[in-house]
Amino acid sequence: MSVSDTISTVSPATSASVAVWSQVDATHAKVILSGQINVYTLGGVWTEIQNTQNAWLAKLSSGNLSSASLIFDASQVTSLDGAGIAFLIGMEEAQQKAGAQFEVQGLDSRYQPLLHEFDPISNLFPTPVVKPKRSFVLSTGMAVQNLIDDARGLISFTGHLAADLFWSIRHIRQVRWGDFVNAAVEAGIAALPIIGLVSFLIGVILSFQAAIGMKQFGATTFVGPLAALGIVREMGPLITAILLAGRSSAAFAAEIGTMTVNSEVDALVSGGLSPIRFLVVPRVLAGILVAPILTIFADIVSIIASMITMLLYGIPFINFYNGMLSAVDVEDILSGLVKATMFGVVVSAMGCLRGMQTGTGAAAVGISATRAVVSSIVMIVIVDGIFAVISYKTGF
Repeated sequence: MSVSDTISTVSPATSASVAVWSQVDATHAKVILSGQINVYTLGGVWTEIQNTQNAWLAKLSSGNLSSASLIFDASQVTSLDGAGIAFLIGMEEAQQKAGAQFEVQGLDSRYQPLLHEFDPISNLFPTPVVKPKRSFVLSTGMAVQNLIDDARGLISFTGHLAADLFWSIRHIRQVRWGDFVNAAVEAGIAALPIIGLVSFLIGVILSFQAAIGMKQFGATTFVGPLAALGIVREMGPLITAILLAGRSSAAFAAEIGTMTVNSEVDALVSGGLSPIRFLVVPRVLAGILVAPILTIFADIVSIIASMITMLLYGIPFINFYNGMLSAVDVEDILSGLVKATMFGVVVSAMGCLRGMQTGTGAAAVGISATRAVVSSIVMIVIVDGIFAVISYKTGF
């Protein structure tokens, strides 16, 4: 079969084609380049030549690939730019990948350095590295190791935070009260609308659900005292803590995480300043302050919502109020406030911890914020369980 037996050429509409594919024989092909080879003239020619090359290589058996060769005749090229070099490199890479041969003939010497600049071609097309699949034992071991490392970091951070909180009591004037006020306003006043809305809905839902069951026994009048007791001891602190975890903990993590990514925390350490005293203590003190206040607000809103709900069951305000006084005492309120204070410490501290553990990269701050919310909720559950045991043992 002669060179004139062409199996693929550019369409007639592009008669001034700069590249023409010719089939010499079954295992040899040639592409004749002519004229100006640049980004404008290559156009759809590149795609046509590439598709023809792929079809030709696919037809060859594995035994013929080693003897197959593609020759680019560049003796008629008048000019060649970076797009033309990329065209040659792409064709050569496809030949090398298939195990076939590639050769450029007649290329002007002034273009040779530009072409050789990209040798070897394999460096431009690195082989994707396939990560080995981890076994179940290895994955479990790594998960356990990460858990141990995280627990070790949490214990170390707790020790440093406790020491610096005692330091803040002895050196009140050295605490960054400006950051404390900003954090308290952001975590406290700004959170009132969402806490009020959720607390109102919880009060309504809790009363409705309790009334459905108690009505079967004719004990609807006891719904108010039971709902009020559950709100001040458990639901109020828990609602406040979860909302603070979603708002304030994530905000603390994002703020400190951004400083970590920008090396501002490292700058504090280099300047001889403790990042925990400088960044964490004001935010934890703000959490300690706003958590009980928000809990009281949530308790009041939930109880009012419960009172309004019980009107639908014919329970007047005065009956609800008297029943609540008989069921709820100061000890119950104090128990909820102490629990809320601990929740405030946990939520703010976990947000600061995850912020200081922020890695590098664009997604690091978002990951830290997510970890802060998840960690805060987990710690809230753990602290709540500890308080449940203490309440069972002591009655407080």
